[in-house]
Amino acid sequence: MDGFREGFAWAIFSAPLVSFALILLILRRYPRQAGYVANLAVLIGFVLSIWALSVEISRDGAAMPFHAHQWLHAGPLTIPFGVHLDGFTAVMLVVVTSVSLMVHFYSQAYMDGDEHYVQFFAYLSLFTASMTGLVLADNVLMLYIFWELVGICSYLLIGFWYHRPAAAAAAKKAFIVTRFGDMWFLAAVLLIWTKTGTFNIATIQEAAHAGMISTAVITLFALGVFAGAIGKSAQFPLHVWLPDAMEGPTPVSALIHAATMVAAGVYLVARLFPVFEASQGAMDVVAIVGAATAFIAATIGVVMTDIKRVLAYSTISQLGYMMLSLGVGGYVAAIFHLLNHAFFKALLFLGSGSVSHTSGTFDMRKMGGLRRAMPWTYATFVIGSLSLAGIFPFSGFWSKDEVLLGAWDRGGWVGYLAFSLGMLVVFLTAFYIFRAVFITFHGEYRGGEREAGHGAHGSGTPHESPWIMVGPLVLLAVPSVLSGFANINGGFGTLLNGALPPALREAHLGVNVGLAAFSVVVGLAGVGLAYLTYDLQVVSAEALGRTFRPAYVFLWNKWFMDELYEGILVRRVLYGGVCAGLAWFDRTAVDGAVNGAGATARFAGSMWRRVQNGQIQAYGFVLVGGAVIIAAIALLLNPVR
Repeated sequence: MDGFREGFAWAIFSAPLVSFALILLILRRYPRQAGYVANLAVLIGFVLSIWALSVEISRDGAAMPFHAHQWLHAGPLTIPFGVHLDGFTAVMLVVVTSVSLMVHFYSQAYMDGDEHYVQFFAYLSLFTASMTGLVLADNVLMLYIFWELVGICSYLLIGFWYHRPAAAAAAKKAFIVTRFGDMWFLAAVLLIWTKTGTFNIATIQEAAHAGMISTAVITLFALGVFAGAIGKSAQFPLHVWLPDAMEGPTPVSALIHAATMVAAGVYLVARLFPVFEASQGAMDVVAIVGAATAFIAATIGVVMTDIKRVLAYSTISQLGYMMLSLGVGGYVAAIFHLLNHAFFKALLFLGSGSVSHTSGTFDMRKMGGLRRAMPWTYATFVIGSLSLAGIFPFSGFWSKDEVLLGAWDRGGWVGYLAFSLGMLVVFLTAFYIFRAVFITFHGEYRGGEREAGHGAHGSGTPHESPWIMVGPLVLLAVPSVLSGFANINGGFGTLLNGALPPALREAHLGVNVGLAAFSVVVGLAGVGLAYLTYDLQVVSAEALGRTFRPAYVFLWNKWFMDELYEGILVRRVLYGGVCAGLAWFDRTAVDGAVNGAGATARFAGSMWRRVQNGQIQAYGFVLVGGAVIIAAIALLLNPVR
């Protein structure tokens, strides 16, 4: 029985991988069939993920007894390759495959007519296979390999419209920035192997929990892992790549940058949660970085005018929320918020693609009045926005409340700082997302604009998107309302706790009615301010911008992080300093040595040419001269006594 179960687990990973191979090798000339094969592969993975979740529910989340297979053995190094399936893994598989399935269906209409349609579905299939492999990996080395494959797929999909300079630059930026985090992640993997002799995640967790690894090693390992998570999950200060990644097709934004790839960092920290729990210093770093990220991204989101960039900064902020929760010990709350966020953020991204499909732009200032022409898109977008804002009873309310409650119960300066910033983020989130709703859907239509390369099909007249695009919006709206009820009475927590040692399993926090009511009031205040400013226009947005001009400029320039990295670190420090110094060394030392050797050889050659001139007198002179020199040396070495 276990063999069949393991085979099904492998099939979740292998189905999209086979789809990638079929599309690349056989279906390159059959675009429609390539899309169908990709959809079928993800559907198979989704069905098997539902099966895995049902089995894990019956087992209370306990890991299945699968055995690793030896892949490579060289001296003391043994690299296994196996799958690990517990409650946490099953939840993540359902999230990845369900959102991927909706994106695949949606993409058939959104990418229709694109000259690289087949290539797009091949990339989607490879990404889905890489992400499921990352989730299923039972050891940190294989996890790292799939981690890098996910990064490669992200690079390919962000730069899918590579003929556009902005898309090509965004892809390179994402690849380079995430490498900084991945470098430390790899160092952490090598460190833990040298200290424990194993890559197995369960073994490392048990050793850390039992105190078999020194605190210093655990802390360094945890911080190295977290550095990788900072890169992939776009946490401060490596968050700068994610907004630019919106240059990719909108389905890519929904799949990679809302629900799956960026959530990989949260998954990584949660999967190794027992290791982090063994180092309070590492936990505090995670909490502080998460809280700072949530706040910084939310402040930038309030001034963005591109609807996808608003959602991009919202994603960064919500990922910071999840890290905040993990840092204060809220393991279940973090994964619960990851689950809910995957559905409502994918819904919002696909909704933004729907409005661009009719308006031809992502600039909200050129939209307006779309609620009458696009009632289905409008209704589903509002549902996603209410969930993101944490308004009762939508799904985001339940997980957001548990994150805040966990920070409050943590106490101390770290807990109260995280709670305070988290509550500010509640207000800012509600404000910026309903600012987007009112600017985009309310008022009068402002004409739109055709933007080549964005998959836009705008005709100048607003209209609802085709059913193959609206259908996934409606399906994603359902969990955006209902998925929050999954953790009532601790059912979801019981499932997740099966992935933890018994001593680390947390009690379900429940609902603090006073805190929940306060957070809803704060969220409604943000909605109300957006309504007064951008719908009723009782408050003038332009007047606010003039009054708080320095703050507006600071936020519009994204805290000047791009200027810091590109203007100072890259151009001045790297190019003007390090690279200029290396160029000088290359010119003077390396080229100087080569040129000096060449000059010496030329001089020696010219001298020998003069000696070898065919004149007997010259040869006799050289012969006598050589004999005199040899005699002189002999006398110097052996003087006559």
